[in-house]
Amino acid sequence: MHRSSSPRLTLIALLAATAAACSKTPEPAPTAAPERPPAAAATSTGARAVAPAHPHAAADPAHPHAAADPAHPHAAGASELAWSVPPGWESAPNPSAMRKATYKIKRADGDPEDGELSVSQAGGSLEANITRWAGQFEQKPGSEPKKTERKVGDLKVTVVEVQGTFTGSGMPGMPAAAPKPSWGLLGAIVELPGGASPWFFKLTGPQKTISAAKADFDKLVSSLRPK
Repeated sequence: MHRSSSPRLTLIALLAATAAACSKTPEPAPTAAPERPPAAAATSTGARAVAPAHPHAAADPAHPHAAADPAHPHAAGASELAWSVPPGWESAPNPSAMRKATYKIKRADGDPEDGELSVSQAGGSLEANITRWAGQFEQKPGSEPKKTERKVGDLKVTVVEVQGTFTGSGMPGMPAAAPKPSWGLLGAIVELPGGASPWFFKLTGPQKTISAAKADFDKLVSSLRPK
């Protein structure tokens, strides 16, 4: 009996040990360590990693496209003139608000009146104003105003000469003047750069007085300058 029971007991002990081993809770598998991001410092050659290309950046509001500098606008040009008054020409009151200045020129011997220079600024084309001046005179048939163009600095000046019988100012609403024979007009129409309205220097009077004042008139025109 003793011999036969020994192997049996051994088998039972082995079965019991196997059952006990299977009843144990299995250990969890080891958790894998998180991957570290690739180093962005340098490769084995020492070259730095290249950053991804940036998209097109929006316009920097701190540096917009500059508008025209208000401190340096395009100059529109002067609209006022200055000049030197010849000796002997006397300043006189302006008869209307349209006048910039008025001067009296002493009459030549034998002439009935002094000459007068009026200075004004108004609109209208060059030819229209010359036609208006010529329309104030009765001229000999076929006569035309004499025109001479000259430059005074940046100013374009057209000198106009008319002779005949003076019949009036030609201004609407003004009373008609008595005709004045042997009368003359010596004028300068001054065009300023920049589109400002032209200036008018109009000397009228008896013909001898106008002829005597021509040299001084030319000096006045030569002295014209923007101010």
